[in-house]
Amino acid sequence: MSHLDFSVEFEVPERGAAGLGVAALQDDSGLTLFLHQTGEPTQSGQAAYIQVDDVEATFQRLSNAGIVFSIAPSKQFWGYGATLRDPDGHVLHLWDETSMAAKG
Repeated sequence: MSHLDFSVEFEVPERGAAGLGVAALQDDSGLTLFLHQTGEPTQSGQAAYIQVDDVEATFQRLSNAGIVFSIAPSKQFWGYGATLRDPDGHVLHLWDETSMAAKG
């Protein structure tokens, strides 16, 4: 998650009898995301919308780092932004306030 400027608030690699991990990631505004392993693939049908400073610059930086995007920055059904999947297949939509207002 360092690519999206989240920092690890805490991590418990193994928790409980099943030995599944728990982690908390925090952004620079204090929002904390709690993540836990389930031991099975999760198909929630949900997506996370993550605000970045500049979606096109973030797309370029992550692409240069080898991150593959499903959709490059463009107008989407939800506004203007880019879409990628995390290593577990969860959908992440990246957007920024300026591009959303001007292009969304």
